[in-house]
Amino acid sequence: MTVEQFAARHIGPDGDDERRMLDVVGYGSIDELMDAAIPEVIRWHGALDLPEPASEHDALAQLRAIAGRNTVAVSMIGLGYYGTHTPAVIRRNVLENPAWYTAYTPYQPEISQGRLEALLNFQTMVTDLTGLATANASMLDEGTAAAEAMTLARRASKSRSSVYVVDADALPQTIAVITSRAQPLGIEVQVVDLDAQALPGEFFGLHLQYPGASGAVRDHAPLVAAAHAVGALVTVAADLLALTLLRAPGEIGADIAAGTTQRFGVPMGFGGPHAGYLAVRSGLERMLPGRLVGVSRDAAGDPAYRLALQTREQHIRREKATSNICTAQVLLAVMAGMYAVYHGPDGLRGIAARTHSMAARLAAGLRAGGVGVADVAFFDTVTAVVPGRAAQVVADAQRRGVNLRLVDADRVGISCDETTTGAHLAMVWAAFGVPGFDGAVEADLPAGLARTSAFLTHPVFGAHRSETAMLRYLRRLADFDYALDRGMIPLGSCTMKLNATTEMEPVSWAEFAHTTRSRRRRRPPVTGS
Repeated sequence: MTVEQFAARHIGPDGDDERRMLDVVGYGSIDELMDAAIPEVIRWHGALDLPEPASEHDALAQLRAIAGRNTVAVSMIGLGYYGTHTPAVIRRNVLENPAWYTAYTPYQPEISQGRLEALLNFQTMVTDLTGLATANASMLDEGTAAAEAMTLARRASKSRSSVYVVDADALPQTIAVITSRAQPLGIEVQVVDLDAQALPGEFFGLHLQYPGASGAVRDHAPLVAAAHAVGALVTVAADLLALTLLRAPGEIGADIAAGTTQRFGVPMGFGGPHAGYLAVRSGLERMLPGRLVGVSRDAAGDPAYRLALQTREQHIRREKATSNICTAQVLLAVMAGMYAVYHGPDGLRGIAARTHSMAARLAAGLRAGGVGVADVAFFDTVTAVVPGRAAQVVADAQRRGVNLRLVDADRVGISCDETTTGAHLAMVWAAFGVPGFDGAVEADLPAGLARTSAFLTHPVFGAHRSETAMLRYLRRLADFDYALDRGMIPLGSCTMKLNATTEMEPVSWAEFAHTTRSRRRRRPPVTGS
């Protein structure tokens, strides 16, 4: 396809169409319209420094060449980014389906019932796993969800303190986002090693990581109680897959839960995009930012879905709004929710148990070879201690096709996930110079933190377990929607509705979808006294 053919097919209107549109708005030419619309003071008259335009096929070939420069290695870095298997039925029928990726924010429930049901599934998944009353759908990522949790705690807390305490074992990128968000708001962020330091005397909020960035699984209940005793609200940044095996944040008294749903079938994508989540206890729902889907009734009295509590939104309250429903990742939230629908509670629990078993085998092999492993309970991440050899081990693993986390000169972080295999463990053991481990291992999670409560009990999480049933469910929901595959959408320009199929196709290429960030993340310093 030539450049001219691509432009004509993608943009659509021809010369006759343009003339008719110009007649309607009262201008004789595009230039005349632009003169009226764009003030001279902001206009650029210079030439654009752009390469020669490429045809559709040439552009794809150029992208293939760029993609080929990326190395698709086994990522065991962790820190909130994990390998995951996107079920093919979800990849083909959601991620790569214009009925889903061209749809706009569901302001108009009459043409959005399919998306709204899918987002309600996401909210139900999050509330069930976190053990909290209300969840949104969704946030941009874990970092921004955590920052929103901080500002929510500031609004809701009765404490006069401006101090926000952050667990030193939180994800480093989350600490960075929280710190950046806090500065213009006059919030003092104190990063505290909660294993070695006491909480300050006064603070309005506490951010805990569960499990920690180091992999440690700790009982946060005493810290939650201590925070509540001084009037502070507690946010637990929780791994949803871990919560299928571990007690829910709501069960240990958390007020807010925040995090990412990336490992629920959403590729790493070199750091994003991924749908974040935010959930709150009863009484905080009106302070919750983000889109909320509720169940209502239509004019005929039948059950229907619509956006709820919209008085929080910027399109109603303007500068006084506590939410902007566009700050979300709807397509990725739909994928994550459908991942839970497809696997159900037993499937998710099985994935989590296998992931933990792989981490336990990894740790056993390291210990058997004389490598020190941090003596803490863990879910999926092991911190190995190799004094003075960490960089060497990480480099050796990289040569073998595995990316590990360089914590510091003496420690290496290794995270297992749904995609981890015995061959991956063998490569890691070889990088450490140990023979490995063939014996049996047992679950190593603290009995007192084991989850006993049910989750994903709604029938939707058990009704579509076969591929055919899932395919039909996704098609049925898409048929309840109106997107670019059916006609033009009058609202908005912030969706992928304006992208050609050729422009969307590379999104799911392995070289872009299954790569992740650098193997080292600088940890912010501990600032608490």
